[in-house]
Amino acid sequence: MSDSSKRQEAMDKSKAGGASLPVSYLAPPASPNQRAWGRFRCNRLARLSAWFLGAIILLVLLCPFVSPHNPDALSDNQFQPPSLKNWFGTDVHGRDVFTRVMYGAQISLLVGIVGAAVSLVIGVTWGATAGYMGGKTDSALMRFVDILYSLPSIIFVIVLITTLEGVLKNWLAATGSPMLAKSARLIFLFVGLGAVSWLTMARIVRGQVLSLRSRQFVDASRVLGAGSVWILRHHIIPNVLGVVIVYLTLTVPAIILYESFLSYLGLGIQPPMASWGSLIAEGAEQINPVRIYWWLIIFPGGVLVSTLLALNFVGDGLRDAWDVRGGV
Repeated sequence: MSDSSKRQEAMDKSKAGGASLPVSYLAPPASPNQRAWGRFRCNRLARLSAWFLGAIILLVLLCPFVSPHNPDALSDNQFQPPSLKNWFGTDVHGRDVFTRVMYGAQISLLVGIVGAAVSLVIGVTWGATAGYMGGKTDSALMRFVDILYSLPSIIFVIVLITTLEGVLKNWLAATGSPMLAKSARLIFLFVGLGAVSWLTMARIVRGQVLSLRSRQFVDASRVLGAGSVWILRHHIIPNVLGVVIVYLTLTVPAIILYESFLSYLGLGIQPPMASWGSLIAEGAEQINPVRIYWWLIIFPGGVLVSTLLALNFVGDGLRDAWDVRGGV
């Protein structure tokens, strides 16, 4: 008889006779990560949002095979409403809006992910160093964060793009990198949006590290001769990764929204590239008293809003699951 059969037989006898099960037959307790994952799966809204994001990413990757249209191909079919041939209609140049939205998702999601990665690296390093070192180092690092907090973040990015983009373009062109020169605006979006989004991350990590640095396992490592860098890498940072991942899922939609706003103002992605913000701006230009081509705004805006909501719901679900897990 197999172990599972013996365990089931013991459970049946226990239920029939009212006796307690031996310890060896009891199910092992769930780990904190298993409890967190179970809690996340029970959150229907977060689970559906995760499936929706997976479908969007899969559709973006398979867009060349799903849509037969070229996103930059001009035609005479301007302002065609949604149909079986053009699911989201066509724009002022006769281009397929569905294909443009899917290719624009590549830029918007890439900006969000890269910006969040920049925020992750800078924020975790800055906050962990400030929280662990304490004293004057902590005070100096966090006062710098307070100064940056006092600056309007979106204005800072606009000033960065308008003043330094030309310098970067000329330098890249002079060094023999014409392809990178064309992507100077995209590079500034990566760097600028990531540079203003790490401040809250640094504060969150610092608060967690302040509560961790006085724990017994940190004291034991210090007594055994471990250095500060080793303790941060092997004890402090692994214990704050859960909170960091939760906040990271909330940072991505914020950066995507920043990029869409800048593209709407004409300071983001430039043609022939497209993002959700630039597509909404192009649709808004076609609004006139005679006729409103609603599909040029509804579909890019709907995909943008749906993706941002899904990211926020996933972040909320992870936050709730981490609270049940017990934190760090």
